[in-house]
Amino acid sequence: MALDPVDVVVVGSGAGGGPVALSLAQAGARVVVLEKGPALQQKDLLHDEIQMCRRNFFVPYFQDEPHTIRHTGDGKAIRTNECWTANVVGGGTVHMSAYFMRMQPVDMKLRSTLGKIDGANVADWPFTYEELEPFYTLAEKKIGVSGRWKAHPFEEPRSEDYPLPPLEEHPYAMALDKVIGGLGYHLFPTPRGINSRPANGRVQCVYCALCGSFPCEVSAKGSTAVTVLPEAVATGKCEIRDRSMATEIRVGPDGRATGVVYRDKDNTEQFQAARAVVVACTAVESARLLLMSQSGKHPKGLGNAGGLVGKNLLFSSLAKGHAVYRYAGRPAADVEWMKSPLPFVQRSMQDFYLLPEPVNGVRKMGTVLFALYHPNPINTVERIAGSGPTALWGKQLKQAIRDEGRNARCLDFETFGEFLATDMTTVDLDPEVKDKWGLPVARITIGRHPHDITVMRTLAEKGMQVLNALKPDSTKLTISQGETKILQGGTCRAGTDPATSVLNKDCRAHTVPNLWVSDGSFMPTSGGVPFTLTILANAFRVGARMVEAFKAGKL
Repeated sequence: MALDPVDVVVVGSGAGGGPVALSLAQAGARVVVLEKGPALQQKDLLHDEIQMCRRNFFVPYFQDEPHTIRHTGDGKAIRTNECWTANVVGGGTVHMSAYFMRMQPVDMKLRSTLGKIDGANVADWPFTYEELEPFYTLAEKKIGVSGRWKAHPFEEPRSEDYPLPPLEEHPYAMALDKVIGGLGYHLFPTPRGINSRPANGRVQCVYCALCGSFPCEVSAKGSTAVTVLPEAVATGKCEIRDRSMATEIRVGPDGRATGVVYRDKDNTEQFQAARAVVVACTAVESARLLLMSQSGKHPKGLGNAGGLVGKNLLFSSLAKGHAVYRYAGRPAADVEWMKSPLPFVQRSMQDFYLLPEPVNGVRKMGTVLFALYHPNPINTVERIAGSGPTALWGKQLKQAIRDEGRNARCLDFETFGEFLATDMTTVDLDPEVKDKWGLPVARITIGRHPHDITVMRTLAEKGMQVLNALKPDSTKLTISQGETKILQGGTCRAGTDPATSVLNKDCRAHTVPNLWVSDGSFMPTSGGVPFTLTILANAFRVGARMVEAFKAGKL
């Protein structure tokens, strides 16, 4: 069924879609936001690990809507629910840990800085950090970011201080501060998209231990569902349609987008006509939607005349380490502060973000972040039990759980490292597997560049060095060569040359003048921090460019 036309339809309501919807609605444009998942109600916000993390609350069952994944270009892809972020109004911002660090100027000019790297598709961004900086500031204000300016010598340029002071810190932060100088490194309070005090009509953090992987029951965490989207709806110009699965972007005889076909909550096919279309479904799903949108004018998929949609997929390079600090044998005063119920350590370091000279052959690395181990009980038991022939079971497992749960604290680090784009890491349509709607699913192929392995190994060494400075009873490198797959970019790379990019500087498709892509798909490089704040900032930048076009009658 065809619906009354609007000015803009935005597919996706997370970090890439929300800011665009707000910008356009405030300018007077009629906007419809299509969100595949439901709008959560207060009664839905539960601290239940089984429901939130082990079932299909945020991501679909892979029997119904799988992705497929393989680690070689000719290998058999297997079904998985990896590379979904969240199918809810607000997208992945609803259950994020909200580590809100900015990228740095080098991230926008990596090719100019490092030169050509064999086997990697390193490129400069088509705009500079200085052009993005005002939108970083805007995003931080809208979301409510807590942090401390001028806290370490490697931070990015800023025009203003953080809107909010840092969150309260577990005493482990002070313990880390005491040892870090002796190592020659620098720690800083981790910026978070969480209210440290009441702001923007929302309350401050209540410091529950279940933050990352869970929705915030008091709306202190700045998801788009509680920040920019309500503001957009309040203009009277924006409508959010939840449980609306976009299946195709249609085009007219001239090749321009005419609107979006979607399945509504009753599984009825609808067509929302619009003067312009914005795609913001995550880098994997945005590529899938564009590739499914085939027509006589766009036989290889929308925006894919050069065959680049789905290419240069980016994640964030991941290593993780774990340390156990037992109470036994430690001074009573230390045991007292170790038992503090505060959930956030709030410490990160970027001493190895960009080095003047290579270490282990690389100059550009990323960020090491320190945090208490997540208290999800099932996940904790799985980690303690281990796997394979050495796995604990029965009385041994029970005793190990008691020992760690009652008699120790655990401190972790994780890394956000450079992930180089290559021809080996891509998204395409699986030729065999279909979802419950009969649509081809996204097939993810991952082939890592050796540079990434060196980055992860080097950052892991530094993270373990810091954990060991606190004299733990045991340590373990839990992930040495991984990737954070909910951080996605690159599949619709932005650039100045249509021969090497899908989007122009404003994230408008080179070959479809009324199509924009505003999620992480635009990113030519991964940077060395979580992507979310950069996606939000760029989406505000894209929204500003679209407002200019709207006011000029050029959407």
